[in-house]
Amino acid sequence: MPRWRYNSGMIVLRALLATLLLAPFVAAQEHVSFPTEDGGVVYADLYGKGERGVVLAHGGPFNKESWEKQARTLASAGFRVLALDFRGYVKSRGPGDSAPMDAPLHLDVLAAVRYLRKTGAKTVSVVGGSMGAGAAGDASIASQPGEIERVVLLGGAPNGPAEKLKSSTLFIVARDDASGDGPRLPRIQAQYEKAPEPKALIILEGSAHAQYLFQTDQGERVMREILHFLSAK
Repeated sequence: MPRWRYNSGMIVLRALLATLLLAPFVAAQEHVSFPTEDGGVVYADLYGKGERGVVLAHGGPFNKESWEKQARTLASAGFRVLALDFRGYVKSRGPGDSAPMDAPLHLDVLAAVRYLRKTGAKTVSVVGGSMGAGAAGDASIASQPGEIERVVLLGGAPNGPAEKLKSSTLFIVARDDASGDGPRLPRIQAQYEKAPEPKALIILEGSAHAQYLFQTDQGERVMREILHFLSAK
């Protein structure tokens, strides 16, 4: 359960009103690219305006386009959103791109965070799903203090030591989510226990994994929890 409290009512109301009233006017996505510190190039889609940035990091079966609905919702709530393609996906490239699962994907996330900061964002958070959750967590570990404000991990956890996370962290996982190696919840819960405060763990019913949660009847709740977390004071 979350270990902090916030005024969720007003946040939800404002976010939903913004989504309903402003969604038709969200600017069409802009295609951008930027370098990584190890010589790669990341391609991404940019949505919205504002000083609060959010990086969206996809899972293995997905790409940057898979985040479009969530990106537009976040943009309508006042965030500047950058959905990236990891190296090895479409045009993004860099060392290890022939086997992205084993590549230093956290460098792609850090490059996206730094792109948003260089282009006007005062704060940047990251939402990652599965493979992207691991990369988001590892990016927080490798980041400079304050560089990544908050991290949302969908169906995943840092690959590195969670006690070294430098961001407020929200873990979201379905209770029966499993891979070929077995249930994911025990490892995620273990990493959650090691993570520093502030942090929260939300365990949903069902077996949907990471971004697939948005395709279930709990999709709206997942988006609402993300908005709560990213908007909390």
